[in-house]
Formats: sequence, C-alpha cells, structure tokens
Amino acid sequence: MENTTFQFGMAFVLLVLAGLLVFLMRSYLMSQSERRMLRMMRLEGIDPRFALDTDNRAIMKEIRDRCQHCQTEGVCERWLAGKQTGRNDFCPNAPLFDELAKVA
Repeated sequence: MENTTFQFGMAFVLLVLAGLLVFLMRSYLMSQSERRMLRMMRLEGIDPRFALDTDNRAIMKEIRDRCQHCQTEGVCERWLAGKQTGRNDFCPNAPLFDELAKVA
C-alpha cells in the first residue's frame, strides 16, 4: 500500500512537471514569435505601437496567428538578422504588412 501511494505521488509530480515544461516552452515560442513579428513590422515601416492600439485588435490577432503558425521561422530569423537578402516573400504576413505600411 505504501509503495503504491509513493508511485502515485511520483506520477503526479512528473505529470505536473511535464505540464509546466509544456507551458514554459509554449510561452517561450510565443515570445519569440512576437519578437519576430514586431521586428518585421518595424522593418516594413509600421510603427510597433500599431500592435498596442485597441482599434487594431482584430487585425493584430490575424497577424499574430499567422506568425505563431508560420513554417518559415528559420528563414525569418536569418532575414531579420540580415543573413538572407531579398524581399520577405516567405512571410505569410508580407502582403498585409505592405498594405499597412502604405497607410502608416
């Protein structure tokens, strides 16, 4: 009986730790996505305060969703660091950023 209680306790602790690690990893990935998004906006000539304006919530949600589910993060990192040249055509938000830059 005593051994089983210990095993359940350890299983619970491991489950909590696994959940914590998943949460921390997801938070880290989201913060990196947000950093890339804001940097891309700046380079495209969009004031980063645009992201904070409550009137722009819907469009920022769309931009964030695309950025968080992007399949070209490595290309984006290299482009932002200046290690890759050319346009940012790899970015799923590029057409939207172009439009926003025109009205900014």
